[in-house]
Amino acid sequence: MGVAVGAASRIILLHLLLLLSSHCHGCSARLLNENHGEKFMDHSPSGFSKIDGDGHAHAHAHGMSHAAHLMMDPQSMIFFTLDDLKPGKTMPIYFPKRDPSSSPRFLPREEAESVPFSSGALPYLLDHFSFSTDSPQAKAMEDTLKHCESRSIKGETKSCATSLESMLDFVHGILGGKSPRFRAISTSHLIGSSTRFQNYTILEEPRGVPASNMVSCHTLPYPYAVFYCHSQETENKVFEIVLAGENGDRVKAVAVCHLDTSQWNRDHPSFRVLGIEPGTLPVCHFFPADNLVWVPIAPALSMM
Repeated sequence: MGVAVGAASRIILLHLLLLLSSHCHGCSARLLNENHGEKFMDHSPSGFSKIDGDGHAHAHAHGMSHAAHLMMDPQSMIFFTLDDLKPGKTMPIYFPKRDPSSSPRFLPREEAESVPFSSGALPYLLDHFSFSTDSPQAKAMEDTLKHCESRSIKGETKSCATSLESMLDFVHGILGGKSPRFRAISTSHLIGSSTRFQNYTILEEPRGVPASNMVSCHTLPYPYAVFYCHSQETENKVFEIVLAGENGDRVKAVAVCHLDTSQWNRDHPSFRVLGIEPGTLPVCHFFPADNLVWVPIAPALSMM
């Protein structure tokens, strides 16, 4: 299996370094303490309780008044439409700013597989990681496990990766048949600040990323790194978009547009805020910097 990592995907290099630094037997409990256990809650998107449909837990207040924007959870501001993809378009967007040094680490595959990963084992897991049953961490772990155990929607293939090796195995299983090589792309902050939510303007024509198929991997709140990875049979478009924030931020953002949403849950927040029905219009969304989009390497890139 050949795997290449795009230059814009520094996050995967970080995970590789963290993986190498965590190779030790019986270190999962100590690893949690090293990373300040409560920090894994930072990976909980928008309260984490709204995950449904295609696995995303966000809403975008498209076309709403400024007052309505302020009434919504800023963390939910990521959705938009294909019509918004044009230079000069300004949108309110939430990009989480997380400290990689305090984020949960991937465990080596051998150790990750030695720890139960199921709702039935939750009492054992809470004791193992020293969390009380009524703690926010316990609730987040329960939600993550239930989400990983939920049924896929029609046309979707999904897996919760608990190690870097299992993530790469899943990606290779989806993309390897069509392309023996693939790469990860992610949102990167070219010029950043501590501001998480602000208006961003598209600076140039969005660049389409050639991808006959793709795999999205989203972080989930857990004591060690867990990614919800999934692929859909329906057509999607991947874009890299250069954005300028009103306070000087500069972001090269990854976004995906889902062209067929006919199998999504009718209660998916994107439908409510965009005022559309499943299967009527494409739905697009931005990815935070610690999420990954895996795509086949184009032939021109393979020759480089």
